[in-house]
Amino acid sequence: MKAFKIAALACALITPLAGTANASAFPVRNPVLTKNALYQAGPLPQTTCDELPVEPYNDEQARAYLNEVLRCLENTWGPYLKKAGLPYEPVKVRYVKRLPKNYCGSEEQSSEDSEVWYCDWDRTLSFILGPSWLASPSDLLLFNQAASMYGYHVQKLTGLYDAAEDLRAGSKAEQREQDRRMHLQTECLGGAFTQSVWPLKGRSAKDWNQLLGIAGDDNVRRWMRAGFRTGDPKSCDTWTVPSSKVS
Repeated sequence: MKAFKIAALACALITPLAGTANASAFPVRNPVLTKNALYQAGPLPQTTCDELPVEPYNDEQARAYLNEVLRCLENTWGPYLKKAGLPYEPVKVRYVKRLPKNYCGSEEQSSEDSEVWYCDWDRTLSFILGPSWLASPSDLLLFNQAASMYGYHVQKLTGLYDAAEDLRAGSKAEQREQDRRMHLQTECLGGAFTQSVWPLKGRSAKDWNQLLGIAGDDNVRRWMRAGFRTGDPKSCDTWTVPSSKVS
């Protein structure tokens, strides 16, 4: 078991890895990961999602904003997974000032002023809202944090999460690549959800491109774009691509 987190603008799982151009250095052969039913369910349905206003440093408004985005996520993913014959249950959400030591079995400690963690033990997203996220909340950062971290919940529901945890790694490099594939898939699923509610009222391509500019490295942007381009989880199979595409 392990908890996953996204901090203010970075995540430990987006550390670049060395990889070959046309092949996977560490092939993944588990069919739950490579041939999951999620990939055959088709594009997410087009719906709408209204962003609520958030003034700088307003914690209460930020919580309301995130709760509304999460409501949109449930309204999209719930019927979609059920229609595909896949399990579904809503994610649990809480807002905290800090997390306890060894939260969800993780050896990492909460260290940033703004973070969100997903714990698979109780299927909970825990948000820590601090200045780095609240200082300028007019961009799509908060929206994307919710959308991409919900991707871990989708992985948990569809068996991807547990299958990834069950992988065995013969080296630290292989473990990093497995974690990287898992993380990049959530970024792609977040992009697919964003496409399903796009265009958001008052938003344009400028807002999306601004988000991409602060999202991380080239492959984080690659997978966000992949999901956003199609709105289809099929585009989010990070488990069969060459190492270079998850490096």
